[in-house]
Parts: sequence; C-alpha cells; structure tokens
Amino acid sequence: MIVAVDGPTASGKGTIAKAIAARFGLPHLDTGLLYRAVGHQVALRGLDPDDERDALSACDFPDAMLSDPELRSEATGGLASRVSVHHAVRQALLERQRSFATQPGGAVLDGRDIGTVIAPDAEVKLFVTASVDARARRRFEEMRQSGRDTTLADISADLERRDERDRNRTEAPLKPARDAIVLDTSVLGREEAIAEAIRIVETARHGR
Repeated sequence: MIVAVDGPTASGKGTIAKAIAARFGLPHLDTGLLYRAVGHQVALRGLDPDDERDALSACDFPDAMLSDPELRSEATGGLASRVSVHHAVRQALLERQRSFATQPGGAVLDGRDIGTVIAPDAEVKLFVTASVDARARRRFEEMRQSGRDTTLADISADLERRDERDRNRTEAPLKPARDAIVLDTSVLGREEAIAEAIRIVETARHGR
C-alpha cells in the first residue's frame, strides 16, 4: 500500500505521515528533506538557490546530511522552496522518491507533489492543509521551544511567500490530486488529526 500525504508547510502532514507509517508498519520518507538538503548544500557552497545550475550541482548532497538539524530551520525551508522550482532539480530527485514509493510492501511519503507526480497511483492520497494563522502559530511554538529567535509575523509572512511560490511554480505545483481526500487540521489537535487520517486510510483499505 502506497500512501501519499501532501500539503503546505506546517500543515501537520509530516506528523500525520509518520503516524500512518507506524500504524501500518510502512517505511516513511519526508521528501521535503531532500529539497531542504539541496537548499542547505547550496548555502554551504555560497551558491545561488535561484540559479538552476547552482541548485542542480547541490543535488549531490551526502545521505548523512538528511539527519542534520539545520534542515529543519526556517531559513533552510525557504531555500528548499526556491530550489524546488527548478526542473533539473526535481528530475534529479524524482527517481529517488519513486524508488522509495514502489518498494515491496509499499510506503508512506509526504511532500507537495506525491499524489500528483511521484506516486499518482497511490492507493490512498491525503492532502493535509490548515489556515496560515494556524500553521504560523504551530511553527512559532516549535521555534520557541527549540530556542530559535523569530516572530509570529515573520513566520506568517514566510509561509505566505512559500505558499505563493509553491502553488504557482510551473512544474508540479502544490495542489490536491483529483482523487485526494482533503484533511483540514486548522482546528484539530495533534491526536485528533492523526486519528482522522488513520480513519481515512482504514476506510480506503477496506474499500479496495
């Protein structure tokens, strides 16, 4: 069983995808980390994330970088959004994601184009969303607990910029697959959102 979990930044899709993977014993891949690694590599090399050649050259990041805490920072998230608009970068990371999705037994992947591009034949497709206000509050709390210095206004503005860029990019824009089930987590707590997502997956499995 392949489960595709898409949605914007801080919607809760990562938490939900991990919970689904644990519940059904499936491997999980946060595909956004791949783009964050490319963005981080670009920064480390002093390159331009808006230049396709520079971004493509950073796709050779070492696997060990995927565990670097810096990949979770707001700055790296912004870089990931910028490098992800490049066709060459998306193609370089495409097969890596598809290989993970199609491994024996299935998998859970979360990102922005899993249900539309990476695994269009996934048995279950979720599009997890939430209002900008709700997402900004969650991300602000995460940053505060980790000791990072930021403001709610800055986070809101950054999320809006990323949403605009992700939804309007030419290739693989952020949008629900036609057969995706939309789960709005704006007013849901963590456990409520997870429970609803698992219910959706269970229903889809039994309906096959």
